[in-house]
Amino acid sequence: MSLPVIGITGRPDRSARPPSLSLFAIGQPYVRAVELGGGAPVVVPPYVEETRLRAIFEHLDGLILSGGGDISPVFYGEENDGLLWLVDERRDRTEILLARWALADKLPLLAICRGIQVLNVAAGGTLVQDIPTQVTNAVSHSSPVAGRPVPKVAHTVEVTAGSRLAALVGAGELDVNSAHHQAVKTVGAGLSTTARATDGIIEGMEAPDHPFCVGVQWHPEVMAESYPEVRRLFEGLVEAAQSK
Repeated sequence: MSLPVIGITGRPDRSARPPSLSLFAIGQPYVRAVELGGGAPVVVPPYVEETRLRAIFEHLDGLILSGGGDISPVFYGEENDGLLWLVDERRDRTEILLARWALADKLPLLAICRGIQVLNVAAGGTLVQDIPTQVTNAVSHSSPVAGRPVPKVAHTVEVTAGSRLAALVGAGELDVNSAHHQAVKTVGAGLSTTARATDGIIEGMEAPDHPFCVGVQWHPEVMAESYPEVRRLFEGLVEAAQSK
């Protein structure tokens, strides 16, 4: 039996030498997490003309919307509050389009950190642009090291019993890492909330009428090696992709 191909959305990168050499990249933990889950990972470039992007999409058995910078508020009808970082509207357009295709075509989808926000915007939802300035008594949601998420527990979330997320990681309290300053505000059409932090921030969503559409606000890819319950997110994605 062939392995299901899982696309992972990439990001632009100019960190290479010589300076300003344009690259597309993805964090290695995403690739490793897909391998641990039983799938064959492939990176989907963020800048692709729509016809070619659709050709890539049609060869995928599953999709991961990965983390990264902030989504331009133009895509959910708001003004920039001045606290956004690494906004890239070309990447936004690509990933919103992929998310809408995955919703419409029932392609198994796992949305991670920025990815859950992309999923929500693609479904017509809105975002909290900056948690520290817009949410009263918020817990610390941004605790990366050297600009990257780490497998260190930052806070807990409460997972809703009876949800697909609960079937994967268990209902009730779950330890998670955290590296974000934005979050879901108004939930998009066809999506439901499946986890919240103690301050009320939405940490999990899914599409109940979709075979497998799960979004989480934390970074399970860097926890997959050490936390079997978190690894189940990737195993669940691959299992859904196998039966696609």
